[in-house]
Amino acid sequence: MGPLTGFRILEIPSIGPTQFAGMALGDLGAEVLRLDRATSVAAGSGMIPASPYASLDRNRRSMGIDLKHPRGAETVLTLCESADVLIEGFRPGVAERLGIGPEVALERNPRLVYGRMTGWGQEGPLAHEVGHDINYIALAGVLAHIGTAGGPPVPPINLVGDFGGGGLLLAFGILAALLERGQSGKGQVIDAAMIDGAAMQMSVFVGMSAMGFWSDERGTNLLDGGAHFYGVYGTSDGQWISIASYEPQFYAELVQLLGPLGIPLDPATQMDEFRRHVSTMDVIVGSVHAVTEDGHVVVASASGSQIAAYAFGAGRVIWVVGAQKVVTDLDDAFARIEQHSLPLEDRRLQAAYGMPSYIGKQLVISRDQPGRSTMLLLEDAVGF
Repeated sequence: MGPLTGFRILEIPSIGPTQFAGMALGDLGAEVLRLDRATSVAAGSGMIPASPYASLDRNRRSMGIDLKHPRGAETVLTLCESADVLIEGFRPGVAERLGIGPEVALERNPRLVYGRMTGWGQEGPLAHEVGHDINYIALAGVLAHIGTAGGPPVPPINLVGDFGGGGLLLAFGILAALLERGQSGKGQVIDAAMIDGAAMQMSVFVGMSAMGFWSDERGTNLLDGGAHFYGVYGTSDGQWISIASYEPQFYAELVQLLGPLGIPLDPATQMDEFRRHVSTMDVIVGSVHAVTEDGHVVVASASGSQIAAYAFGAGRVIWVVGAQKVVTDLDDAFARIEQHSLPLEDRRLQAAYGMPSYIGKQLVISRDQPGRSTMLLLEDAVGF
């Protein structure tokens, strides 16, 4: 059950974004029927091999259909008559050539919301060109801002174009169209393009740049690793630690922790000198090592000073001070870091995921991984 219970969605799958949109809408309770290629269904194969961990395939039923068969288009249009939404990810003009474009689909069902997912949009000089996530975010101006100072741009896997600027943007547009249909009684076409979604996500930073608060030189800004209090540092054993002490109260804690290690931080000059100390912290934090023992990850200082030296696992916490290991239970550990707002088990999950809303909405589940220990996972990406 969910807020979209009772809504019927047809999904004609393609790679990534349309599948992600269908997954998200299914998570919200919609009944999603995926119209796979008949050959894929017959062979038992699809875009992603069948697996209980293939998240993009969840919350659907599937049927095979040959869209090039003389009765293929008519089958889809007949299904559209009782559907609320159709999602397709063809290149511009392909759905029309197959006889299932928005004009004929809406003629069959004027209340239908017709969702279209492309990389470059339905029109424009690149509309018919091929592309992938990295191409869209490059031309949208996103990729240029991700990476370290002096280094090349770093692809942020396919989160920004395919999923954030693609699948979620399409799902967002579909939900808005369903709300509008409740007032007008009419469906409409949702045209989502990954290059547009990627550019939209950059709007905050474009505004900051116009105000003089953001540099085009990557790795030199407050939120891209250019600030000593917001970045990722390597440890002496080849692991990594993320530090995010942006707000004054958290920066004060960072000052208290790193002062004994020889980093002269001053809360009064946090923002004025945010680019300072990055190289010093690289060296100092680099002397810290993360020890993995019996599934417990411990961050400890090789010099004997304690720096965020706590870890969670199997109901106990190991504190490391110099060469001395102190094993304590979770109640004592959480008392030390002053998290008293939630029951004990919920505090453990909050520490793992950082957002109490995950706990209240019961989105966190445990899964036994083949050949590995039990892992905590998020069951759904969207809570309601």
